[in-house]
Amino acid sequence: MNKKILLLILSGILALPTLVFAATDDYKTITDNIVNTALYVASGVVVIGWVITGVLFLMAQGAPEKLGTAKKALLAAIVGTALVIVAGSAIALIKSALGVE
Repeated sequence: MNKKILLLILSGILALPTLVFAATDDYKTITDNIVNTALYVASGVVVIGWVITGVLFLMAQGAPEKLGTAKKALLAAIVGTALVIVAGSAIALIKSALGVE
């Protein structure tokens, strides 16, 4: 499947419930809900990545090629965790700089 189409579908899945139930809310509430949902989903993906990494290390049993795969998964889990933390911090920093509560 094309990555752009997949990204649009996932964005729609994240945004649609908020837009449907936000008939009387303002744009700030809608965007806050979308951002919070995206951060929750990203945090869940990071946790799943750490679990998969742990399973890969356990299943490697000292085999060099399997350890290489597990090390790549570990790097991906670390980078994913850092991105989610930085994204959450950046959102909080921007809100504080703009005076939005």
